[in-house]
Amino acid sequence: MALRTTEPNSRKLVERGIDWLLSPHARFRIERFVLTIAILSYLIHLALIFLAGRGILPASYGLLQSPISAIYTPFSFILVYEVYLLIYYLPKSTSFYIGKQYEIITLIIIRRIFKDIGNLQLIPKWFQNENDLRFTYDAITSLILFLLICLFYIQVLRKENPGQEPADQPEIKDSTFLFLKNTLALLLVPVLLILACYSFYTWTGSALGHFQTGMHLSENLNQIFFDEFFTVLIVVDVLLLLTSLFYSDQFQSIMRNSGFVISTILIKLSFSVPGITNNLLIVGSVLFGLGVLLIFNLFNRKVAPLFPGQMKSS
Repeated sequence: MALRTTEPNSRKLVERGIDWLLSPHARFRIERFVLTIAILSYLIHLALIFLAGRGILPASYGLLQSPISAIYTPFSFILVYEVYLLIYYLPKSTSFYIGKQYEIITLIIIRRIFKDIGNLQLIPKWFQNENDLRFTYDAITSLILFLLICLFYIQVLRKENPGQEPADQPEIKDSTFLFLKNTLALLLVPVLLILACYSFYTWTGSALGHFQTGMHLSENLNQIFFDEFFTVLIVVDVLLLLTSLFYSDQFQSIMRNSGFVISTILIKLSFSVPGITNNLLIVGSVLFGLGVLLIFNLFNRKVAPLFPGQMKSS
């Protein structure tokens, strides 16, 4: 009897948490708040650049050398909001949840472009300069990723009505599995906050130390927060994959979900390698996810109808 009363209570608690943190109304509130902080941070960053230009602050720090670099700071807050949207879509649509991962890594590259564009050297030997090469790689990579994400969402929206919020469309309709996804999404919210606060604290301490010594902050800023967060996502994705096997043994669904896990792992690995290898890993991860989804949709259209009652899919 205790289990019967506890389970409904836990479900009600999760439902309240979803309404408070992951409902459309909560999404609107958080969006307004993040945009306000992003605008304020942009103005503060511009003020710091002005002080560095007057010699009041050391200008050796890369993000204080050009007003264009100030865009890096509000973009960081926009990226945090994109992470929130990733969590928002986790209980609603697996494919949109993965698509948000691809959007995040693309925006990280865009943010990296804003950071490095102030260091460009317009010289005849463009391809012999490291900063210019990195800018070129990132610009091309961002365009490729934009196209791949567009194609990915076209595949996702094949069975959805345009203009509507993505429905909860996993192959598994079991309420226990959906309850698990809602619970994981709620748990990811405090994880996001803790990682964001910890990353900001450690980065601020390092930045202040470099300001005092006048040294350049050489730490890879793009690894801050996102390296650890994608590690958490891998754990969540594997857990969802393993749990889904209790409710469905559809081959195409297992392949799709496994492919999405591999795609997330490739994104995680990209944070640990520099140069063009980083760009290739990121493009490869999105291309792999798109390929898996294309084959998944093809399988459902051409193969699953040949086995009615055995390979049903939403």
